[in-house]
Amino acid sequence: MKFIDEAVIEVIAGDGGNGVASFRREKFVPRGGPDGGDGGRGGSIYAVANRNINTLIDYRYARIHRAKNGEKGRGSDQYGRGAEDIFLRVPVGTVIADADTGEPITDLATDAQQVLIAKGGAGGLGNLHFKSSTNRAPRQFTNGEPGEQRRLKLELRVLADVGLLGMPNAGKSTLVRAISAARPKVAEYPFTTLAPNLGVVRTGEAKSFVVADIPGLIEGAADGAGLGHRFLRHLARTRLLLHLVDLAPLDPAVDPLYDARAIVRELRRYDLALFGKPRWLVLNKLDLLPEDERAGRVAAFVKAYRWKRPVFAIAAIHGTGCRELTFKVQDWLDAHPDAPGARNTDADTPIVASPRPVRARKPRTWQRTAKT
Repeated sequence: MKFIDEAVIEVIAGDGGNGVASFRREKFVPRGGPDGGDGGRGGSIYAVANRNINTLIDYRYARIHRAKNGEKGRGSDQYGRGAEDIFLRVPVGTVIADADTGEPITDLATDAQQVLIAKGGAGGLGNLHFKSSTNRAPRQFTNGEPGEQRRLKLELRVLADVGLLGMPNAGKSTLVRAISAARPKVAEYPFTTLAPNLGVVRTGEAKSFVVADIPGLIEGAADGAGLGHRFLRHLARTRLLLHLVDLAPLDPAVDPLYDARAIVRELRRYDLALFGKPRWLVLNKLDLLPEDERAGRVAAFVKAYRWKRPVFAIAAIHGTGCRELTFKVQDWLDAHPDAPGARNTDADTPIVASPRPVRARKPRTWQRTAKT
């Protein structure tokens, strides 16, 4: 199935049914009184997170979702039937925002989480509600309220504990294959990975974490070079970033130090919050270096890069150093138990549902002449 991580849809909730002005008419009952029923409520639209879905492809082509209107009221105290609600299933980790204003609406970060995104209109009142001791034959009724209508932007951000950063062919997918049961595509040409991949890393009987591999970045990604930097959104929920560097590029003209700094520059340009996340350095492809030069090359790179945080030297294709890396990551995650998706990483204020009527209007009261 094709991976789609963003879509724009239009949701239209149902209008409420109109009330009715009616009077009871029976034989030998000349003044039966008002018996006009209320209109039914319009159908609402909800978004529901479902862990069995991992793409927004259903909403790339089905862009308009419309709920039915409520039925009108009838005489003999008969109320109109309310319309059924619509539930849109989306992947866990979907962020919903208003497409016109950019206002965030909700962040569906847990399975079965449900939020109202378009409220159906309330039904109108029949003349039954307007009777009083001084108004025995009311002819007033109200129309149903219109349902909400809005354009929404759906953006999927995968849920993972650890995210992998690096240039194309830095060995990110190879590392995922080495430490988990996931099998992302691996090849000798750049941009092999075209969509995010997730892998579950088991470090014990009751311990594990999820690692996310995204397509590689290149210099100028913020300006659209390569695949751009839109896939960086999938690292927004991670707690730890692993920056992979190809320490032994096949092209002699490629400078690993320059590439490593280019990734950091692109990260800063994309999002300062993501740039500020804890980041470890992972030097990959040690197997392509002579054994007696490995320690010196690693030390020289760390010194030139001026790196003082954790650094690991691995050969992902053979699994060398991967076990130590995964256990260190697990220890760090256990010491920082901040669940991904528990807070909004894009703003200082939490994202809450804020259904805002777009075309709501005040119900009008109608009056007509009826025979008594």
